[in-house]
Amino acid sequence: MKKLLPVIAIAILAIAGGAWYLTQNDDQTMAISETLQETELHALDMPLGDPDAPVVMIEFSSYTCPHCATFHQNVLPQIKQDFVDTGDVLYLKREAYFDRFGLWAALVARCGGEERYHGIVDLIYQTQSTWAAASDPGVIANNLRRLGRQAGLDDAQIQSCLEDEDKALALTEFYQQNAERYGIRSTPSFVIDGQRYSNMPAAEFIQILNEKLGR
Repeated sequence: MKKLLPVIAIAILAIAGGAWYLTQNDDQTMAISETLQETELHALDMPLGDPDAPVVMIEFSSYTCPHCATFHQNVLPQIKQDFVDTGDVLYLKREAYFDRFGLWAALVARCGGEERYHGIVDLIYQTQSTWAAASDPGVIANNLRRLGRQAGLDDAQIQSCLEDEDKALALTEFYQQNAERYGIRSTPSFVIDGQRYSNMPAAEFIQILNEKLGR
């Protein structure tokens, strides 16, 4: 599990080789009193499933977090098949940022809009060990451009998305709001119908979701 950087948003984007900084607090266990059903979806959300599903599951994760990639590849497909595709669970992935590279990945993932978002997210996590392995920011940026091209985006689209400072600031502010509201201190973390959970095996997620559904 990867610890988040502090949640004081000193978010300064330098497109060519910029820097993004966040602050950190200690982890804590708590139940969230306000459920998502009492709140409208945010404009930055890319939901999967029925908006009227009885259970809402929010995943908070980073594109540079190996445990997040493992969840995405090994656990989420079963949750999607058994609960999201059946209309029982509305799934939201809300991004967290440890570093500029995770933010750049988010900008590329969102570059194709809601229609392509989840497919690009799959590609980013499937290839995390290669695109994120470099230490040179220029190499990582080019790796992400390559993934964007694989997803059907052209170079002009990708560059425009990577240079979208307004979107980058909006994403960072949205993450900060979520981190403060839900007490998110590490990734992957989850909020299921108002209660926060740490990462766990697929069988435990399934048990919790069934309990939330009254099964």
